[in-house]
Amino acid sequence: MNGTDRRAATACPCPAARDSLCTPVHVVELDLAEPGELRSPGGTGPATPDGCVLALVRLHGHPLGLVTATGSADDPVGLRRALVEAAFTEIRITAHQLTTATIRAPLSRVGGARSSAEPPHISVVIATHNRPELLRQCLDSVLRIDSPQYEVLVVDSAPAGDDAKTLIRERYADRVRYLREPVAGLARAHNVGLAAARGELIAFTDDDTLVDRHWLAALATAFADDPGTGCVTGLILPAELQTAAQAALHRLGGYDKGFVARRWSLAVPPGDPLFPFTAGKFGSGANMAFRTGLLRALGGFDPAIGVGTPAHGGDDLLAFFRIVTGGHVLSYQPDAIVWHRHRRSPDAVPAQLYGYGAGLGAYLTAAVAAEPRLLPTLLRRVPGGLRHAAAQARGRTTSTGRRSARLAALELRGMLYGPLGYLRSLHQSRTG
Repeated sequence: MNGTDRRAATACPCPAARDSLCTPVHVVELDLAEPGELRSPGGTGPATPDGCVLALVRLHGHPLGLVTATGSADDPVGLRRALVEAAFTEIRITAHQLTTATIRAPLSRVGGARSSAEPPHISVVIATHNRPELLRQCLDSVLRIDSPQYEVLVVDSAPAGDDAKTLIRERYADRVRYLREPVAGLARAHNVGLAAARGELIAFTDDDTLVDRHWLAALATAFADDPGTGCVTGLILPAELQTAAQAALHRLGGYDKGFVARRWSLAVPPGDPLFPFTAGKFGSGANMAFRTGLLRALGGFDPAIGVGTPAHGGDDLLAFFRIVTGGHVLSYQPDAIVWHRHRRSPDAVPAQLYGYGAGLGAYLTAAVAAEPRLLPTLLRRVPGGLRHAAAQARGRTTSTGRRSARLAALELRGMLYGPLGYLRSLHQSRTG
């Protein structure tokens, strides 16, 4: 530390950057097996943050939790020490956990240490829409993946020009396949990728993400561990928290599903009374994978819902719902990590919350249309479900007073609009 900056590296004074509006926050990774270096998300290189830091703590690649600290770029050793100390106090890592994680194989190959079979071929599908710079960064991270057999497909959704096509031709021509879908809608784009995929597994992410280099290995391991698994979702973390809007979206968005692996199936239903309608708990579309043949047999994604349609979202939730109600297992694997770039502008927060509500309402309508036999069950659970959703909406808004009430009301208004949005989108998709 030099003479002009004597800030000591300490635990973050605000109650964890992940829970506050303290911005900017520098997002990094810290692997306890190699504590001498902090790294930037998505394998973009070493990090030398200054100020408030949010760190994903890992051990041999396996994620353990999130911690925060403040420090100076002039004292990187002190900052790393503060983060390590925070890991043992905030995450409460025990000697048993360290031993268990240490003997687990590093996330280094598709299929995992428990699979001696030939690793599966995986198709990675990335839908994009007029964001060539974000797409470039996403593709760079995907092409750093530590897996021997995978293909990359980019689906250009209703593009305004040829920016994405030009980018792929000039920079990735020999490694990325370019596809085009002229009609807007994320589900349509995903279906184009599904039709062209050659892999036995198919993984989806968005153009505003960075993927971990072990992403495919972790997904493939989850499929290999249970032949009954039809879908695997993974951990989604913020790639950056530079603005208050990004911090709010991280808090409110529900991307982070935790650091414990979970499984859902009709054979072993959870205690949740709303199951299997609570597909939002299963994961998110920015980090999901399926057995390709099964997803095709289920009809792919419903083009009447999803981002880019009047329904605003819900195509991923309906796919999860169909997996589970079809008698298959859906697994959540936190080892499969994707870093998401939340939108930076202040208007992103209300727009996102309304979109979440609308997508949920549209998804539930589409789910009943797909499985009408479940309508009586859903109707019995609607009052409790609405109360639960209202409580969650209020709980996710940490600002006080009028702003909190407005955001909660906005999400609920979106839920009420969702069925109408689905019907509008359904009509549009049939007549367009």
